[in-house]
Amino acid sequence: MAAVLVDPSRAPVAFGRRAVPQLFEELQQPQAGRRLRALASLCDLMHDPERLYQTVTGGFLEQLEVLLKDDDPPVRAKTCELLHEVTAHNIGRQALLSSSLLPPLSQLLDDSSASCRRNVHRVLNRLSLLPAGADALLTLVPKLMLKLREEEEEEEEEEEEEEVQVLLLSTLSSCSRLDALPALASDGVSLLGRKLSHRSTNIRREAAAAMMALSVSADGKRQVCEEAVLPVLVDLLQDEDIEVRVNAAGVIMYTVIITSGKQQCLDLDVIPVLLNLVSKDKEEEEAEEEEEEDEDEERKRRRKALIMYSLRALTALAEAPDGRRLLLEQLPLLQRRSEAAEEDQDIRRAAQTAIRVVTWTP
Repeated sequence: MAAVLVDPSRAPVAFGRRAVPQLFEELQQPQAGRRLRALASLCDLMHDPERLYQTVTGGFLEQLEVLLKDDDPPVRAKTCELLHEVTAHNIGRQALLSSSLLPPLSQLLDDSSASCRRNVHRVLNRLSLLPAGADALLTLVPKLMLKLREEEEEEEEEEEEEEVQVLLLSTLSSCSRLDALPALASDGVSLLGRKLSHRSTNIRREAAAAMMALSVSADGKRQVCEEAVLPVLVDLLQDEDIEVRVNAAGVIMYTVIITSGKQQCLDLDVIPVLLNLVSKDKEEEEAEEEEEEDEDEERKRRRKALIMYSLRALTALAEAPDGRRLLLEQLPLLQRRSEAAEEDQDIRRAAQTAIRVVTWTP
């Protein structure tokens, strides 16, 4: 008789709809090993939409609160991993937000287990994808800023630590797009500004995205100017990663709305850099159209955003006499963007607006 292969790291799973209730019953066992095996099996089951739906609609999530406070670190970490699997779907994110699990979950940001802390950040990041989730996490922003500062002080070079920083920055970005004030009040511009020069492309990208969210508000624009962040952002306009360039251009676009932002950017000679982005991307587009007709849609979106942000920044800089003088010399470039029949309609309109401001006379 052939032997039955059994995974010792998983609990046996009952058939059909009995599987989820049976495993949650197993979670109440006093032995940590049995709880861990049940959690591992539940994590596997959450890949099945039917079992996920049964879990979030059957009142089972509330039973996890006691496990978030379990004495055994691996149990706490595995419980957070289960919640991460649950929040892979919108129905799971909504269920978690409606539960009582968010306060005990957020307390695990200070857990002794690195695995547990990382899983908490993964859950919070997925929750922030929903507007309701970002709103629920706003009260946590000061603590998230503190954790980001701690990560910076530890200066860990491990890949796992980089993942935590990326998750933190992404969550802060989502929350700040909803309301920038909590992050601004927590010295967010200064802290994020230091992350803009990080060796990791992923961290630079997320830090610039979060900075763009902060720069939308008037206070954010002022702090970007006061914290000497603009020189770093101007350098990032030439970063090798297009998303970093897009986000840096977005911050500059918002910041040059105010007078001090205009003056600092003009002093940094940003106009030639922005013009180069506008002209360079046009040349790249034409070259790529010849080589590859089916360009990735996501890359097209990023390229369009980079050009739009650059044109809008140039438009705002043209409101200053020195900016207008420099841009009058570059009208042919803007006109090419505004007149080409094959040009994207939004880019054409943005270029036309820039020309009107540059050529405006009292």
